[in-house]
Amino acid sequence: MVETRVLIVEDEPGISEPLSSHLAREGFEPLVAPSAGAAREAIRAAPPDLILLDVMLPDGDGRDLCRELRATSDVPIVMLTARGEDVDKIVGLELGADDYVVKPFSAGELIARIRAILRRGRPRDVHAVIAVGDIRLDPDARTVTKRGDLVPLAAREFDLLALLMAHGGTVVRREAIMDEVWDEHWFGSTKTLDVHIAWLRKKLEDDPANPRYITTIRGVGFRFADPETAPAADG
Repeated sequence: MVETRVLIVEDEPGISEPLSSHLAREGFEPLVAPSAGAAREAIRAAPPDLILLDVMLPDGDGRDLCRELRATSDVPIVMLTARGEDVDKIVGLELGADDYVVKPFSAGELIARIRAILRRGRPRDVHAVIAVGDIRLDPDARTVTKRGDLVPLAAREFDLLALLMAHGGTVVRREAIMDEVWDEHWFGSTKTLDVHIAWLRKKLEDDPANPRYITTIRGVGFRFADPETAPAADG
């Protein structure tokens, strides 16, 4: 059985060593990188299935590394940090992180979050390709095309789009989206949802300022529908 490879980017041995041992006991294959530079080398040598990324690294800011990784990869990223303010969490999530864990944390809780994120990254129960207008989404291959051209999406962008498209033109409430795509660990504000919607519009819409596919139902949620058949929306 192939083990799930988890890269721990953390310069404090007092955190990385026990965390590595706990991950190994839970059936994961842990790798440790004490710096951003070491992380880049480890990723090139053996791409991980998930990255635990400390914000404060000896050779830079983990958020910069998160932004760099998101430009080329949809590998799930969990930020590890001593900062606990909501604004810091939102910044991390808006950079493309899949979750944000504040130190000190429970190893058991972190493992549960890792498993939840990895489950989200797998194909959903519905395996049929979804085609709406010029947009085609393949859940098994986790690919999206527009007029035949591949559209690069981060993991959470893909999950958000898949959820909206799977609802066949019906409205999906904001809270339901947060529960499904961000799971039970989302915290209050849904601002990050608006940011991800904006990213999807930028990548999918011909005119993001005048969206045709992703429409906003004010005070309720969002709908993805064929622009030729969708009813009028208000945002």
